[in-house]
Amino acid sequence: MIRKPITIGISNGLEARPIAMLVQVASQYSSNIYLESEAKRVNAKSIMGMMSLGLDAGESVTVSIEGEDEEEAMKSIEAYLSNQK
Repeated sequence: MIRKPITIGISNGLEARPIAMLVQVASQYSSNIYLESEAKRVNAKSIMGMMSLGLDAGESVTVSIEGEDEEEAMKSIEAYLSNQK
């Protein structure tokens, strides 16, 4: 399992379109991927769960990934969230 804090670098934060894109990125991997903010922990492959986080640009979130492709998944999720594409 990998856990890493990541600061949201997407200029408008995680609104509907960026969330849909994040879910697409996460769904490419077989690993279990979760985002944690304060007391909430949601599946990164769930659009409704991700919408419930309401994250803005500059906020920090902890990403936890567990599975056979966790290293690759973390690189992709971090690149997307920190807007380093």
